[in-house]
Amino acid sequence: MQKKKFIFDLAILLILNLLIKPFWTIIIEPKVQGQIGDISYGEYFIVFNFSLLLNIFLDFGLTNFNNRNLAQNSHLLSKHFGKMLSLKFALGLFYLIISLLIGYLIFGFNFKLLIILCINSFMLSLNVFLRSNLQALHLFRLDSFVSVLDRVIQILIVLAMLFKVFGLQISCMSFVYAQTIGYGLTGVICFLIVLNKTHSFKLNWDWNFNKLILKKSLPFAVLVLLMTFYNRLDPLMIKELLPGDLGKQQSGIYAKSFRLLDAANQIAMLFSIQLIPLFSRMLKNKENMENIVKLSFTLLLTPALIVSISTIFYAEHFFEKIYYSTQIGYQATEGYVLLAVLMNCFTAVSLTCIFGTLLTANGNLKELNFMAFGGIVVNLILNFILIPKYQALGSAIASLITQFLTGFYQVYMSYKIFKFKVNKRLLIAVFLFIIGLFFANYFTLHLTNQWMLNFTIMLIFSGLLAFVTGVINPKSVLRFIKYK
Repeated sequence: MQKKKFIFDLAILLILNLLIKPFWTIIIEPKVQGQIGDISYGEYFIVFNFSLLLNIFLDFGLTNFNNRNLAQNSHLLSKHFGKMLSLKFALGLFYLIISLLIGYLIFGFNFKLLIILCINSFMLSLNVFLRSNLQALHLFRLDSFVSVLDRVIQILIVLAMLFKVFGLQISCMSFVYAQTIGYGLTGVICFLIVLNKTHSFKLNWDWNFNKLILKKSLPFAVLVLLMTFYNRLDPLMIKELLPGDLGKQQSGIYAKSFRLLDAANQIAMLFSIQLIPLFSRMLKNKENMENIVKLSFTLLLTPALIVSISTIFYAEHFFEKIYYSTQIGYQATEGYVLLAVLMNCFTAVSLTCIFGTLLTANGNLKELNFMAFGGIVVNLILNFILIPKYQALGSAIASLITQFLTGFYQVYMSYKIFKFKVNKRLLIAVFLFIIGLFFANYFTLHLTNQWMLNFTIMLIFSGLLAFVTGVINPKSVLRFIKYK
């Protein structure tokens, strides 16, 4: 029953997010960047990523700990919610002070932009924490609707600015304020939903409880910090390693490709959010994990490989479609090679979202922290070598290498810890699927004069190829859907 429910809830989550979030990524953000320019958007992108780097002080692993703990002990929601929310607000204040001191005094970021983006990061983190209560209670369908609410609100506001409704104008700061309103309203609604699921609620500061929670969540906090650093450090390094406005410009160009990767990664992350309470509960009940891990692997890796490999061939067309401007011309498509490199990180991130989530649910944080620290070291070394020579492209290459090294390490550790059998048939099927994808893209790229028609044909063929090679087994999928 859990497998059937998992597939159905996951389908709802993905459909909602595929309807809403790509619109923000493919339509809204490129339009905003086109209006305010690469340098101005690059500055926003740098400060935005900096605001995410210090999330250890903002969350301290509370969300992951809360999700895992409540999934195994759902009766603790009413008892702990008020205490954890009080701790969350205290951490938010501490995060804001640290971020302003480092960002303003050391890096010299625009103070107004910095403080609003830090507030946005706090509200986003608070919303994720509130949603973790819904996920832990397995209220996935309700969580699915909440997960897109902030974007819906933000899209409506930014569209009003782009079309100058009521005289509204788009600028870097107005774009940031639109996000503030979206996160704020969503936070209020999400809080009311969680409040309705509790028997009693009272904000309560408990020193002993907080010390215990922080001690237990410390390994989660370190993991979040380390993984955030090797995922979000690139724009800051581009700015610091390249002189003057060149750093901001290259960060803006990097943002054009990264936003598409980030949108794809969000789908994978949504997948992992569904998995962690499911894995946690199955581990507590000592259920066999091999089948659900294999199912997750095939469901996520199949589209990840299709997206990653097709982008190598179609990156320039994607950029032309999304960023081409009659005023700016084809300069707007500068940097499409970065997309061809960066989007292949999606496959590596998908591995992390499955096997990293499994290790997290099992409490193997020591191994994950070792992996994440190694990822930072590799990423830093590669960035220092490649950015001065290849600029933003160098950082994209560094990310690709880092993501695959850390992804494969998590696969290895999962097989070692859980003693999974090596599925040779599945490995051969994946290998044949990858080879087939390269051939499918190569032969369809110039099949007609309409690249979108060629891309559609490729997608249809790739979907069929997944079944032909055995990466996805129709009988297995039907068995899982009908499973009682």
